[in-house]
Amino acid sequence: MKVVLLEDIKGKGKKGELVNVSDGYARNFLFPHNLAKEADAQAMNEIKNAEESKAFRIKTQTEDAKKTVEKINGKSVKLFAKAGQGGRLFGSVTSKEIAEELKRQYKVDIDKRKIVIDGDIKAFGTYKCEIKLFGGITAEVFAVVGEQK
Repeated sequence: MKVVLLEDIKGKGKKGELVNVSDGYARNFLFPHNLAKEADAQAMNEIKNAEESKAFRIKTQTEDAKKTVEKINGKSVKLFAKAGQGGRLFGSVTSKEIAEELKRQYKVDIDKRKIVIDGDIKAFGTYKCEIKLFGGITAEVFAVVGEQK
C-alpha cells in the first residue's frame, strides 16, 4: 500500500515522502497513530505543490543572496570604538555591530549569526569578515575599526 508519511519514521522515510508499506502496517499502526495517510490523488497533489513551493523558495532566496553579494562584496564597513592605553579596545567589536553598520551604510539587512570574523576584534585596524548568506553563497567584507572621538 502506498502512503504519504505525516511524520519522520525511522527505517521508512521522512515527512512528506511517498513510501510503500504493507497493508497491515498501514492500517494497524500508521493510520491510527496519524503517522501517515493513504496516497490518493489529493495527497499526491499536495506533495507536488509542496515540492514546487520549496523549489521556488530556494530559487528566490538564492537570487536575493546573489543580489546582496553584488551590493556588499569587497566593501568596507567603518566602525568606531573607544580604546584605552596602547590602542586596545574596551571590549571588542562584535558581529552584531558589523551587521548594524551594514544595514546603516549599505541598506542591507544581514543576520549577525551569518557573519564570520577571523579572531576577535580588540584593536584598531582592518579585519576581514566573511558573510555566509545562503547555500554556499558568501561575501567578503572588511571591518575598519577607528578611534571614536
